[in-house]
Amino acid sequence: MTPKILLLVNFSEEYGRGLLNGIAKYSRLFGPLNFCRIPLINGSKKDLKNVIAWAKAWGADGIIAQIETERSFEKLLQLEIPIIAQDTKERFLEIPNITGLYKETGQMAATYFVEKGFTNFAFYGFDNMVWSRERCEGFSNKVKEYGFDVYVYQHQKEEMPPMWSYKESSLSDWLKALPKPIAIMTCDDNQGQHVTEACKAVGINVPEQVSVLGVDNDLSICNLSDPPLSSISLNTEKAGFETAQLLSKMIANKDFKFTDIYVEPLHIITRRSTDFLAVDDKEVSKALHFIYYNFKELISVDDVVNATALSRRVLEKRFQSVLKRSILDEINTLRIKQVKQLLIETDLSVTEISYFCGYTDIKNLSRYFRRHEGVSPLEYRKLKQTKLISL
Repeated sequence: MTPKILLLVNFSEEYGRGLLNGIAKYSRLFGPLNFCRIPLINGSKKDLKNVIAWAKAWGADGIIAQIETERSFEKLLQLEIPIIAQDTKERFLEIPNITGLYKETGQMAATYFVEKGFTNFAFYGFDNMVWSRERCEGFSNKVKEYGFDVYVYQHQKEEMPPMWSYKESSLSDWLKALPKPIAIMTCDDNQGQHVTEACKAVGINVPEQVSVLGVDNDLSICNLSDPPLSSISLNTEKAGFETAQLLSKMIANKDFKFTDIYVEPLHIITRRSTDFLAVDDKEVSKALHFIYYNFKELISVDDVVNATALSRRVLEKRFQSVLKRSILDEINTLRIKQVKQLLIETDLSVTEISYFCGYTDIKNLSRYFRRHEGVSPLEYRKLKQTKLISL
């Protein structure tokens, strides 16, 4: 008999769509599973009563749900069928959670900004959502490891938020008071767009004065932002696959010992909102901008030097003083990041990727890649493919 799965998840955003893709993939490979999608419920007595009545009438065997109130889950538990929760305010103890490596996501953002030369940092998010709080914690702790402080603005996430206003607000007041230039991590892409719009409303330039990074890589939000929003891509598809896999086991065996499902951060998609390198040394800044816009070409260290008014020896010294790495290291770091992204997101051969990323010889790429990642490009692709969907 085909298991019947009730889906109470918001699939209008990238996070939920990624989960749905993974759930569907599991069903195709190991199902089929029979799904019923119901719009996300807000926990009202009427909505909850209707959901429970439908679950009983339909004969649901399991539920994957995103509901923010403890009362709602207590009611759903009375159905006595397996439930997996997408965590929101807190993680649930009685049932497995679709949660995330939130602190690691914050750490990734911190390292990204530090490598761009920033010395001022801020976080904008919610203090009543576990995924926001822990991203803030990971970001703040990592920034402090590098020897810097973090300005934090956290507020309450509301179930029915007011219409966003682009005029003067407490957010714009906070942004105006921050030291510049500053790197801001936001808890998700929605809040990232709020920051870019608030900056625009009060005349703060993004990314020259404020560099903004979101989470989820929701294209419908990132590309609507002005300027387009950089974001951390999450491996939600793998989490969706593992969620369907776990729920199937729980349906087959009610005594199955469950563990939480963790959504992993994959990599950072850089768009205009973080396309800035915060360096006080003007000549080093010129060099960095030249590298950033030309690293995919067949540029050399001499080309970088020629973009400045300094000699190679002096520029190399300043690079080491400001960034703690050489000019060639900076070129290769950007190239390797691009290589990693192409290995994960495309089917291009290593030779094609090598050419696209500015390497004249695949052996040079392999040597630098192994130095950075500890494995060859092909080994890296296989490892990442295994992590994306583990069968």
